[in-house]
Amino acid sequence: MTATRLALLGMCLIGACFHADAGLAAPDRDKLLADPGVYGTFAAYSLNDDWARKEGATRIALLTVLKGVVEQHREKLAIDLYLLRGLSDHADILFRVHGTELGDIQKFLVDLQGSAFGKQTKVAGIMHGLTKKANYVPGFPDDIKSDLKAASDPGQKPYVVVIPIRKSADWWALDQDTRAAMMKEHTQAALPYHKTVKRKLYHSTGLDDVDFITYFETSKLDDFHNLILSLERVKEFQYTRRFGHPTWLGTAKGLDEIIEILAQ
Repeated sequence: MTATRLALLGMCLIGACFHADAGLAAPDRDKLLADPGVYGTFAAYSLNDDWARKEGATRIALLTVLKGVVEQHREKLAIDLYLLRGLSDHADILFRVHGTELGDIQKFLVDLQGSAFGKQTKVAGIMHGLTKKANYVPGFPDDIKSDLKAASDPGQKPYVVVIPIRKSADWWALDQDTRAAMMKEHTQAALPYHKTVKRKLYHSTGLDDVDFITYFETSKLDDFHNLILSLERVKEFQYTRRFGHPTWLGTAKGLDEIIEILAQ
C-alpha cells in the first residue's frame, strides 16, 4: 500500500471518528430526495492554481478538512458530490445539497468556503431551487401517468448532468390549459427515455436567476443526448430563453472517492 493510500485510510478513519463522536443521527435521505418542499442547492467549485503545486501530504491535510465539514453538516443535510474535472471546463467538483431549511444549506456553504480547503477553491457557480408537487401530471391521461411510475432500469447511473432553464415571459402569460397541453407533449417526447435517464426538477423562480434546475442521472449518455434532441423539437421549447449556461457534466462519486482522486 502506497504512502498516499495509507494517509487516506487514516484520514477516513479520522472522519469516521469525527462523525461518530458527534452522536447525531443523519436526516432521512430518502425523504429529502423524494418529498416536495425541500430546498436543493447546486454549488460548483474549481481548485485554484496552487493546488497542483502542493505536496501530497498538504493536499491530504486539506481534504481531511473537507471531509470533516461535510460529515458535520450531514446531521441536517443530504450532501452528494460529483467529479466534474475532465468532463467540464467550468469546475472541478459539484455539491448537490438537500435540506428542509435553506439556512442550513447556507451554513454548510459558509463553513465550506471558510475552511482551509475552501480557501483553495474558487466558486464556479451556485444555484438554488425547491422541489414541488407535479403541476401538470395530475391532469394527464392514465396511460401516461402509469408510464411515469415505471421504475428506472437497475444498475448504477454514473453520469450526471445539471442544466438550468429560464422560460420567457410569454410562457408565464399562457393560461394553465395551454401550458398543460404543451407539457403533455413534452412528457410524451421524454417517455422513451424514462427508464434510462432519471430526472429531477427544482423550481427556482424568485430564488435564482433561472426558473428551473433540471438534474439527470444516466449510464447511457447517447439516450440522454437523444432525450434532449426530442425535447428541443416540442412546442414548449420555443418558450425557453436560457438552456444551460452553464451545463455541468460529471460523474457521481462518494466523498472518499473524490478525496482519493483530488489527493493525487
